[in-house]
Amino acid sequence: MSSPDRDPEPVSPDPPAAPMRPLLTQSWLDLAFLHWAVDPADVAPLLPRGTVPDTFDGTTTYVGLVAFRMHRVGVLGLPGVPYLGSFPETNVRLYSVDGRGRRAVVFRSLDASRLIPVLVGRVAVRLPYVWARMGVERAGDTLTYTSTRRWPGPRGVRSRIVLRAGEVIGEPTPLEHFLTARWALHTSLLGRAAYLPNVHPRWPLHRAELLECDEDLVAAGGLPAPVGEPVSVLYSPGVPVRFGPQRRGR
Repeated sequence: MSSPDRDPEPVSPDPPAAPMRPLLTQSWLDLAFLHWAVDPADVAPLLPRGTVPDTFDGTTTYVGLVAFRMHRVGVLGLPGVPYLGSFPETNVRLYSVDGRGRRAVVFRSLDASRLIPVLVGRVAVRLPYVWARMGVERAGDTLTYTSTRRWPGPRGVRSRIVLRAGEVIGEPTPLEHFLTARWALHTSLLGRAAYLPNVHPRWPLHRAELLECDEDLVAAGGLPAPVGEPVSVLYSPGVPVRFGPQRRGR
């Protein structure tokens, strides 16, 4: 496992200051962030060429299971689409750093309930979107996220997350910033790593109590199935997001 050519950039809870022409606009709402520690050696083969696992303490990286509502996806500055652009989504994500020291996430899967956005995401951005039967329900402070895969599979892979949102976090810990303050994604494009930046306001984070977690999405993404409780459980009411155009990873 090689190292970046430069030291990783600092983790910043605030977005980059440089202006960015938006390629995509959207909002992420009612997010559940669940994270487990994993061995970087298990993560490295799953990352795009030119990237390595990003570690919090030099030895540990993480896998995230993130469930939320995508809201009104828009393209090239056009208004977001009410129906096709709004749907539940659940992601399995890893943490990466490229040769220029840029931190990002890598998606192992993105389960979504609208088929057309799934097809567009797979073809246009080469992201591993999967069509699934999904739901997000709220009762007071308790949220329930469900997902069962339809296509392309493995068919029947599922998740059910139930959590209770708690108090606002005044000052997140360094680990909580590391896991949430990510201003780009890495993906493979024509055999090379590409870098897709995003900007949004600082995350409003809440403590959360995990009431139920029954899932096999992480194992379906090629990682060891999580053992034990997550090391971090967070909730956020959400943020508006802008994605810029892709850039080469190196």
